[in-house]
Amino acid sequence: MSIAQTLLRSRAAAALTAPHGVDRYLEQINPMWAAHEVRARIVSIERETHALDDPAPVATITLQPTSTWRGHRAGQHVQLGVEIGRGVGGARRTTRAFSVSSAESGPGERFTITVRANPEGTVSKHLVHDAMPGEIVHLSQAQGDFTVTPDRGDPVPMRLVMVTGGSGITPALSMVRTLLRQRYPGRVSFVHFAQSPDHQIAADELAAISAADNGVDVHLVHGELFTAERLEALVPDHRSVRAWACGPAAMIELVQEAYDDLTVDGTPADRGGEPLLAVEYFKTPVLDTADAEGTVSFSQSSGAPGAEGENTGATLLEQAEALGLSPQYGCRMGICFSCVATKSSGTVRDVVSGETSAAPDEDIRICISQPVGSCQVQL
Repeated sequence: MSIAQTLLRSRAAAALTAPHGVDRYLEQINPMWAAHEVRARIVSIERETHALDDPAPVATITLQPTSTWRGHRAGQHVQLGVEIGRGVGGARRTTRAFSVSSAESGPGERFTITVRANPEGTVSKHLVHDAMPGEIVHLSQAQGDFTVTPDRGDPVPMRLVMVTGGSGITPALSMVRTLLRQRYPGRVSFVHFAQSPDHQIAADELAAISAADNGVDVHLVHGELFTAERLEALVPDHRSVRAWACGPAAMIELVQEAYDDLTVDGTPADRGGEPLLAVEYFKTPVLDTADAEGTVSFSQSSGAPGAEGENTGATLLEQAEALGLSPQYGCRMGICFSCVATKSSGTVRDVVSGETSAAPDEDIRICISQPVGSCQVQL
């Protein structure tokens, strides 16, 4: 760390720049200067899929992060926030999680994310259709344990299987690119399911990998859904090989069922003390609202009017929005912590873990908190 960075991260700098913080002032001078926060400049945006009727095209975005970026391990993801709506009543930052698709990066190094423009996704559509090189985005540090190396000191297994679908290919691409760069001496079976050749991400690169003598067997399956029989045919030894799977929730459930069946048939469900299958997908929980009762009330620390209504059983974020409020939020899946608010009283259920909490004056993530009975929240 340089002397300048040490000074900028000191308590003295924090005290002098309170309450806004040193990064607010650095950002005004140069958006790529930061002492604590992580930001990035978009370097390029490259279209990946070429189907003419595709309502959800995919693009790879290359990002140059600030020096505060600590790097990533293959398979991890980042929270990426964009300011949308400049000049229309003020911009609002919206954050979503995206897997990193490039090989492992070090501090301050460029990396890529590969994004599908979800028709209902504000951030993904902006990145694919509207963002331009030079735009500044906000980042978290890399997160997640969906990696082939749980810790940088652990050895990579000598035999791997990767099963992916759609844009779920991105963390596996990061893994394969990293292994090839490291001249991995083992063998990888890479099985990917896509709608058609025109929907295939990284098609040219995968063709080159397949043609090379590098220990990576590429199996691209187009126009078919995942089945255990298809996996058996493509990777006959998969029953004894550790596997990583990423893709749409429906596909991952099928992969999980296939590996659960291995246990039922008496095949070991783990290898060397590690689970045989690691999965990653982002899924919004389905709520049971049948027994909702009581009232929910929201006050606002800004002094703006609050609101109160009958508890509908939806998350506190959704109920606040239904009452006409606009609380801060990001991923809406409990990942980014943008929606943390203080629960003054009442009981809430974490819809991801199922745990309940009745502690007063508790900081909660309102996007994944479902009130159980009456509840008061300060936004």
